[in-house]
Amino acid sequence: MSNIPFQTINWDLIEKIEHSGETGVAFWQTIQFDGLRIRLVEYSSGYLADHWCQKGHIVHCLEGNFTSELSSGEKIKLIKGETYIVSDDLSSHRSISENGVKLLIIDGDFLKLNDSK
Repeated sequence: MSNIPFQTINWDLIEKIEHSGETGVAFWQTIQFDGLRIRLVEYSSGYLADHWCQKGHIVHCLEGNFTSELSSGEKIKLIKGETYIVSDDLSSHRSISENGVKLLIIDGDFLKLNDSK
């Protein structure tokens, strides 16, 4: 990862890209650095991700709530002000939003599974 100089991000100037879920839609606003991705993500009401994700994330719930469903069947609800973190390849998860949610999601190389022993 490269050094990132001090800067601000005006999210109002970052394009929203629509991603269809199995049901509903997600809107991503993405800032990409070398080895680091920062996103504001909004899920619509009735959103169900169209895939099981293996990627690591730091996910902070800014508004609303949503559920992360794990492939084990466990469901974890995140509400406004809560955060979850997981490294790459340590869970298979997908997002579900009944009433819509706004998230700050950070992921990147620092969440890769460390295979060195």
